[in-house]
Amino acid sequence: MSVLTRSEAQTRAQFLDVHRYTIDLDLTTGEGTFDSRTVIQFTALAAGDTFVELKPATLRSISLDGHPLDPAGLTENRYPLTALTAGPHELRIDAAMHYSRTGEGMHRFTDPTDGETYLYTQLFMEDVQRVFAAFDQPDLKSVFALTVTAPASWTVLGNCIAEHTGKGRWTIAPTPLISTYLVAVAAGPWHSVTTQHAGLPFGVHCRRSLAPHLDADADEILDITRACFDRYHEKFDEPYPFDSYDQAFVPEFNAGAMENPGLVTFRDEFIYRSAVTDTERQTRAMVISHEMAHMWFGDLVTLAWWDDIWLNESFAECMGYQTLTEATRFTDTWVDFGVARKGLGYDADQRPSTHPVAPDPAAVPDTASAMLNFDGISYAKGASALRQLVTWLGEKEFLTGINTHFARHKFANATLADFIDNLASATDRNVHAWAEQWLRTTGVDTLTPHVDESDGAWSLTIDQHGHRPHRIAVGAYDHALDTQSGPDRLILRDRFELDVPHNNTAKIHPGRRPALIVPNDNDLTYAKVRLDPESWNTALHTLSGIPDALTRAVIWNTARDMVRDGELHPTTYLRTARTHLPHETDLALVQGVLTFADTQITRRYTTPDDRPAAHATLTDLCRDLIRRTEDGTNPGLRLTAVRHLIDAATQPDTIQDWLTNGSVPGGPELDPELRWRILTRLAVLGATDETAIATELENDPSATGQEGAARCRAALPTPEAKATAWHSLFNDDTLSNYLFTATAQGFWQPEQAYLVHTYVPRYYPEATALAARRGPAIAEAAGRYAFPHYAIDTDNLRRGEQALNDPTLIPALHRKLTDQIDDLRRALAVRNAH
Repeated sequence: MSVLTRSEAQTRAQFLDVHRYTIDLDLTTGEGTFDSRTVIQFTALAAGDTFVELKPATLRSISLDGHPLDPAGLTENRYPLTALTAGPHELRIDAAMHYSRTGEGMHRFTDPTDGETYLYTQLFMEDVQRVFAAFDQPDLKSVFALTVTAPASWTVLGNCIAEHTGKGRWTIAPTPLISTYLVAVAAGPWHSVTTQHAGLPFGVHCRRSLAPHLDADADEILDITRACFDRYHEKFDEPYPFDSYDQAFVPEFNAGAMENPGLVTFRDEFIYRSAVTDTERQTRAMVISHEMAHMWFGDLVTLAWWDDIWLNESFAECMGYQTLTEATRFTDTWVDFGVARKGLGYDADQRPSTHPVAPDPAAVPDTASAMLNFDGISYAKGASALRQLVTWLGEKEFLTGINTHFARHKFANATLADFIDNLASATDRNVHAWAEQWLRTTGVDTLTPHVDESDGAWSLTIDQHGHRPHRIAVGAYDHALDTQSGPDRLILRDRFELDVPHNNTAKIHPGRRPALIVPNDNDLTYAKVRLDPESWNTALHTLSGIPDALTRAVIWNTARDMVRDGELHPTTYLRTARTHLPHETDLALVQGVLTFADTQITRRYTTPDDRPAAHATLTDLCRDLIRRTEDGTNPGLRLTAVRHLIDAATQPDTIQDWLTNGSVPGGPELDPELRWRILTRLAVLGATDETAIATELENDPSATGQEGAARCRAALPTPEAKATAWHSLFNDDTLSNYLFTATAQGFWQPEQAYLVHTYVPRYYPEATALAARRGPAIAEAAGRYAFPHYAIDTDNLRRGEQALNDPTLIPALHRKLTDQIDDLRRALAVRNAH
């Protein structure tokens, strides 16, 4: 398939003015394909040649200005339009298009619970071509008018208000000017909850089988939606630019959500079938807030080319967290960002694949390369950079610049240069220089404090390894005189701001030095932080006694970074968690620390010989958390501890008893998520079998149940189970994206190294071939989930490095393997550092 280059897009944008797409989709033609008929009205601004993109199962006919063209002229995904005269033209295309099972294009899903079928589009980057013919690039905005034929019992949703005109025919109101990748359709027998707000129809939608779970949470989802909607209208001068606001929770969705104007699609795991923590509810709320920010930044004003995709995501990430904090009950969202999201940016920025937040246009020459930049840098680092910009610039000036940006470029396209110019218009500060230092460079700065104490006073200097300017807060903490229960408590003596790099004169502070000095105390900048020796000793002993959760997040991130850099023994991190998490009051911190302890410390950074002791520490911690929550006052903490105790279990007896009894003693009762979690761990331990898995699936035949069964079957410690799972992953191309992921998650287990070691050398050539056959979405899953994470050894590293030289690797898999192999290299270094 030909990928679109930046040069081609620029040429076509100068050549064409696209006015209107009239699209007719027939979703009643069978299970394999649907009909797509498109009329494109456009003007050629000069005489010349161009092309239109589509990826049909069958191209039945194509005509230009009423003259038939030969369908055989389609080459890969391009149909050439030659010898165009200057002036208006009309292109008509009639095609049959394939449904997708990979979450790309028009995804088709049949719910195993009730047999109902659902369809939705995901047209990001270049997948509009899988649904209708288009001049597919973001800066050729147009009006889109769609009609859809669907089964009579279905509801059709679109970017604008959809009207049922009878006999399964739906007409979706024409859109304002939007980009091709933002067109959206969702069709099926949806369960819907609707309301009105600010004069607009609002709706939330899900599969019928999830109806009770949506109904239980609809008030919360709509309350969050209304609150964020109103807050954005307080921030932004431009009103919401579309005629309705629907949120569809759809099955087997690859991303967290997609910002389609007026029809945001979310993965339907956000409709909770089982118990969740309040932090997980906060995550859902943040995604709602994030996607709504895109209605302005991304949809109203859209990037001109994909090198600026970071700006869409960084802005929405930053505004999503901040607006949620301001407008809802979730007032500590930046703690979760700090402990759960920011590390993704730090990790990505230290890999060979790192790139500037705003890459040079030459680094994004085509759509294939653009897809590689959806990572922790575009989201977490970019959001952190914008948060630092607000700190440095001032919120009032920042919003003034943003509103100028919207006013100048609404319903059009803009570049990073436009964005910076508009911010600069609101301040006397040198925003252009700030952007060069923050957005055009790679790597993580490290800030290390040095404290001098003499003559009843102390002073602080910050050594900076890096080059960016930082405006940070420094927190100075003392031991509290009257301690409470648990470890020692600290109190804030002073918090002051500091510019890094700073002038040569250190400020003198009266009195003896504080027990703990924390640079970046409010986590307002993006940098790794180290503590001076006395402060680090204080932190290890009093971490849970620090009064502010965001400060504790900064220190936990310091510990995390030190482990990854070989400066802190993994067992010290575990012991610190064992000491302080039982006294931690912020659930996001507990979840973040336990996740790192489980997925990285015990599974990757600890040697096989040390792993039993690490597991014992982790299980002791989880048991302690469970004991401390027996009074029912903290169900979220208890649920978190139960989950991690299941995952860390080395003996089956306790969790088997829970499964047999249907509950954990003292609660919670086992819901489907916990039952499948236990069964997966029992499968890893060889304490269950196919009969038990089949029985559980009979009791829970849902899509989630199907995934749970696939995960369990792949985890069974028998040669036959592994061979079957491997064949499903790499030879049988019928698995959907979600079933592929579930199978891959079950396959590799550290406890089963003896059983799967022969598959490690097979992975690289077979993943390469799979990615070439099935495309980027499955390539991403194969690189993320099917990679042999447990094989932390030099042989696997050598094979991986050799595999990167294979010229047949598609870009999506090459990027994923580059990251995985660097993480493997780091894990080996951590093991060898101690």
